[in-house]
Amino acid sequence: MELCSVSGSTCPEEAGTASGREGRMERLSTAGLPVMGRTAAWNAIYSSRMSNVEFATTDQNRFDAELRIGQIGPVKLARLSVDCNYSAERARRHIVRNAPRLYNFLLQAQGSSTFHHCGHEARLSEGDIVLVDTGLPHHFVTDDVSTTIMVRVPSEVLREYLPTPEQFCGLQLGRAIGLTGTLAAMVQSLSERVEPGFSGYEGRVARYLLEMISMSYTMGFESVSTGSATLWQRRNEIVRYVEDNLRDPELTPASIAAALRLSPRYLRTVFSISGEKVSAYILRRRLEECARQMRNRAWNGHTLTEIAFSWGFNSAAHFTRCFRDQFGAAPRDYRRTALD
Repeated sequence: MELCSVSGSTCPEEAGTASGREGRMERLSTAGLPVMGRTAAWNAIYSSRMSNVEFATTDQNRFDAELRIGQIGPVKLARLSVDCNYSAERARRHIVRNAPRLYNFLLQAQGSSTFHHCGHEARLSEGDIVLVDTGLPHHFVTDDVSTTIMVRVPSEVLREYLPTPEQFCGLQLGRAIGLTGTLAAMVQSLSERVEPGFSGYEGRVARYLLEMISMSYTMGFESVSTGSATLWQRRNEIVRYVEDNLRDPELTPASIAAALRLSPRYLRTVFSISGEKVSAYILRRRLEECARQMRNRAWNGHTLTEIAFSWGFNSAAHFTRCFRDQFGAAPRDYRRTALD
């Protein structure tokens, strides 16, 4: 999708969409877009400049967003502000296979949110950070008005500073831990200074930022198993396969090992670096996806059994028992409470 400059005429299919460059900053906005279809139009605009995702909101008549994008050397900085609670999902269908791998550090600059990625749930408050592998699915839900600042880094660049980013994906880096507060302040400041530029110092500034990210994660996750880069990359390949086939009732550690041409023993060894068995991960992720659909009013017309079976369960009794163990409530009670 081609966006037009704010200083010139707008494209017919995107009348009212503001975009343009002042210095090194590109601004995109929903301002002027018709209310009907605004969220869908924003999906297309955002996807053309960042990643393919799907935005959704409970109030289709209230969705105003602004995205500012700048570049500092190899690092892209983006500031997204939305005036209502919304969700943004990057599902399997949005991901292009063999595309260049990018990592995205999300700073919750305003508001609060819940982020789901790589089997982790991160509850973010202002100043918290979470790392995202854009090559894997993720889901983001805000509680109200919010501002998120994104630091996007190519994989080959990030690995010079953080050799095994895979082990941190989806984990919350709290603002009170180590140097996180300093890193958050630095990211905030840089996102405001991208527009006037850095007068030829972009490369040096990018290095300082990446070094600060490296120190923050090293200090913040000292207790996390490091493992080797190869093992973490292998684990993420397994996670990707599981996420792609989560709905398949025949998905088992044995079928995964066969599909990825790994021995069952090696599969267990690789996955154990995260402290969770493959079978436990599969079950937990299926339950989490069932719970997410049960909280969504759009799925009101579907029975609990339909939802469970669509995510690979083949026994209603087994699903109910596992769901109660995971969430502390029977599926029917959980759904009723969540929707109420």
